[in-house]
Amino acid sequence: MLKTSDFDFDLPEKLIAQTPFFPKEKTKMLVSKGPKILDAQLINLVDFLQEGDVMVFNDARVIKAKLSAKILRNSAQLEFNLDQENQGQGEKFWNALCRPAKKVLVGDSLEIAPDFFAEVKEKSDDGTIRIKFDCDSEDLVAKLEKYGSVPLPPYIKRDGHAELVEASDQKNYQTIYAAKGMAAAAPTAGLHFNENIFATLAAKKIEKVFVTLNVGAGTFLPVRSDFLKDHKMHSEFFSLSTEAAQIINHAKKNGKRIVAVGTTSLRVLESAADEKGVVKPMNMHTQIFIYPPYDFKIVDILMTNFHLPKSTLFMLICAFVGKERGFEIYNHAISQQYRFYSYGDSSLLFRS
Repeated sequence: MLKTSDFDFDLPEKLIAQTPFFPKEKTKMLVSKGPKILDAQLINLVDFLQEGDVMVFNDARVIKAKLSAKILRNSAQLEFNLDQENQGQGEKFWNALCRPAKKVLVGDSLEIAPDFFAEVKEKSDDGTIRIKFDCDSEDLVAKLEKYGSVPLPPYIKRDGHAELVEASDQKNYQTIYAAKGMAAAAPTAGLHFNENIFATLAAKKIEKVFVTLNVGAGTFLPVRSDFLKDHKMHSEFFSLSTEAAQIINHAKKNGKRIVAVGTTSLRVLESAADEKGVVKPMNMHTQIFIYPPYDFKIVDILMTNFHLPKSTLFMLICAFVGKERGFEIYNHAISQQYRFYSYGDSSLLFRS
């Protein structure tokens, strides 16, 4: 029976990237193909792909999901990160991760700004609250843009340089193809791409397909259970269009490879696949938790950043390439000073 501790490793803090690397073409990219582990750069990505390969990107747009508010009942200050929008009894609610959670009660009114309020509808033991804003979805986007801030992961520190870095993060923590949805975190594998890299892919006739998964703040939550079977995966909404499904299914039928850009794209594809390996158009929530052993139905190659010890994302990597190989890859990355996490380097993993 697999334990969470089975996926632990020592990661030097100095390898946690605090800012993106430029120029993007020279970003380090580890390639795991067959028995080999190669050190390459992002500009070499096209050299490992073939004409007709289909790359699947998550085009979710990151909203300014980090908010500060005053609890009107006691004037206490509260910080919270929006997670996912949900529907319930004809109304729309948002799940949010808040701190300090002990200060807030069900029924509390939260003042984010003089023209922006929310009400706490539910509260969970883990610090998650469910809130209802005093505006519709269209107005909410505008108010988040005005009053919210970029929801950087907790391991990226901005002390002392908040205003300076905030401006750059608004651009850097968003993919150039972000278009849809309301994500509370970036699909970070896509942050490496620019128009120059896209041009190299187009020249080799590698096809691009876009899906949408609203990455939630829950992606940063640690696995608290001792055994993997007891972990409850956070829920995230995804959308896969009829056109995208047709392109992917046609490629699979003709022996072409599917390249998932990021674990979020992979989770969409595996969530939307039936037992025969056919992708169906879908608009729904997924709680898919992928860990060894797992029978992948769609994805042949995964492009992804380097992830936290004991995280569900590292468990997914171990399912994709094999647990022993997963540790071999990460040991190599650490020894070669690869940069980890959202602003870190990339890896291109061929399925075992």
